[in-house]
Amino acid sequence: MVETLASKERKRQIKMLAFEAEARALGYLHIAGVDEAGRGPLAGPVVAAACVLPQGASIAGIDDSKKLLPSERYEIFQKIVSLADVDYGIGIIDTLLIDQVNILQATFQAMLAALSCLTKEPDFLLIDGNRMPKTLTPGIPIVKGNSLSLSIAAASILAKVTRDQLMKLYHEEWPHYGFDTHKGYATKVHLEAIYKHGPCPIHRMSFEPLKSLKQKIKT
Repeated sequence: MVETLASKERKRQIKMLAFEAEARALGYLHIAGVDEAGRGPLAGPVVAAACVLPQGASIAGIDDSKKLLPSERYEIFQKIVSLADVDYGIGIIDTLLIDQVNILQATFQAMLAALSCLTKEPDFLLIDGNRMPKTLTPGIPIVKGNSLSLSIAAASILAKVTRDQLMKLYHEEWPHYGFDTHKGYATKVHLEAIYKHGPCPIHRMSFEPLKSLKQKIKT
């Protein structure tokens, strides 16, 4: 019997629900996957999302956002946010705070902000990465969790699409940097624009080469 694409997708998703299943076996019911977008760029906010999928959820195509085309990410984003039984929250930390507290702490703050936006407080967290923000809610960090947990993968899509949309808005205000294409990452085009025009208000001045550029301006 030939396995259909639908059955293959369902098997893939069941495999990605292993961490959620383990948590449910321990008695947890409201399990939130948490991921971020925008730790590495030279400009723009860091955005985190928390997502609680209902038990038995089946939204075709959910995967690590980096594995998806922009059009695929947006389509799945729309599916996730349109379902009444999906609980999700978004946290956004701006450039000013990133420069004040460092990107790791800003990421944790974005995650906590996303969790605070959930309709119901989660009782267990699945966090992408190797560290967790300080919280009283039990949970585990999962390295490459956005490829291993369906809840984290859904959160990765929510965070990525939200941040990309914000960067497109920033492009309208500062079009000469090309934020709509590179989304603030250190591409050749972006670096050339920084050296030509100087930094704008959403550039992270604690990141290199902006930090060194700032010192040169001072001296």
